[in-house]
Amino acid sequence: PSDGGFLVGETMSKEILKRVYDSAVLAGRCRRRPVTVGERYVQNYIDESSRATGSRMGGIQSYWIPEAGTITPSKPKLGQIDLKLGKLAGMYYATDELIADAAGLESEINGWFGDDFAWMLDDAILNGTGAGQPSGILGSNAIVSVAKESGQSANTIVYENIIKMWARAWARGRSNSVWLINQNIEPELFTMAATVGTGGVPVYLPANGVSGSPYSTLMGLPVLAVEQASTLGTKGDIMLVDLDSYLLIDKANEGIKGAESIHVAFTSDEKAFRFTYRVNGQPIWQSALTPAKGTATLSPFVTLNTRA
Repeated sequence: PSDGGFLVGETMSKEILKRVYDSAVLAGRCRRRPVTVGERYVQNYIDESSRATGSRMGGIQSYWIPEAGTITPSKPKLGQIDLKLGKLAGMYYATDELIADAAGLESEINGWFGDDFAWMLDDAILNGTGAGQPSGILGSNAIVSVAKESGQSANTIVYENIIKMWARAWARGRSNSVWLINQNIEPELFTMAATVGTGGVPVYLPANGVSGSPYSTLMGLPVLAVEQASTLGTKGDIMLVDLDSYLLIDKANEGIKGAESIHVAFTSDEKAFRFTYRVNGQPIWQSALTPAKGTATLSPFVTLNTRA
């Protein structure tokens, strides 16, 4: 304010935030929590990495006992998520001529920054490094990577890959899960078939042909094409994820903050518009889960390894 800036009207700021979550494919599906005090969000969780007896809930154990038998005490193991708000920001220079058309200016800024903030959020949810930005699913210790089939050609997806990914998805999270794909893998999905005798049958069809559901389905779950998924043949080109297992925090009742100044580019007769959004996120699961019966780990985040 001392340099001539002032807050942009609330109507404009909230509309941009609305566009972010309308445009973002992933962010709106995450477990979103507001930060009401300060800039940190602390959440306790049960640190459970195995469902074997004695390890459930991180250490809880029950016993079948005879009359007057003794009980061995047990307790859960707790962990803590401690997230500090990060900042997503953008700046726009508008000429004096463009500012003269105020309605056009608001529409342009809402569209450009709303869409780009959405893209950046979705990309961070999948690929974020955790350094000054959200921690991504692909870099999480909880992700399960399914190996390619023996002899599988590079840059392919086969029916066996899908079956094995499904088998590694945490069963309780399946109903809330979605498939995330790069659009360039669709030819592989459309031509994928299950071998039956000397022939085969297709196993993937897009949304009842050209009608019906807005999304294609695989194993009964939506298939969403997202730009941020890896390219065909590399880890992350197809994922089965439960985004309710990803925690996204933002500043409560603040949304995207806007400010403007005539001084930043005064000599070129331009006004600078700046937008910032306080947000961060990370997977809730800290590791994959070993089932009570069997050794193949399970997770709400499953991907297919590189097929080179």
